[in-house]
Amino acid sequence: MPFVSRDESGRISAVSLDAEPGFEACERDDPQLVSFLRGLQGSGGGFEQSDMRLVRVLEDLIDLLIARDVVRFTDFPDAAQEKLLERRSMRHVIGALHLLDGSDEVF
Repeated sequence: MPFVSRDESGRISAVSLDAEPGFEACERDDPQLVSFLRGLQGSGGGFEQSDMRLVRVLEDLIDLLIARDVVRFTDFPDAAQEKLLERRSMRHVIGALHLLDGSDEVF
């Protein structure tokens, strides 16, 4: 069960998985909690944006581990191999079109 802290007007201002001083228990399906969490996802520095940047880091890490023979491509399950090949192909096409400028923008 999550715990929430509320501001002076009663709106949720923070969420915790632990019971902290000043926090109260809240049901997971509470409409205010759902709205608060959706707001975090939709903000400029939200989870989705961060996840997309992290995916690129993980792809590069996997390529590096394969290049250094720490892990073999065939060690990954078939579904993972397909996804990695698909992403490599997509990144290659984007790079060939010179659309990447080194920024962290997500396409």
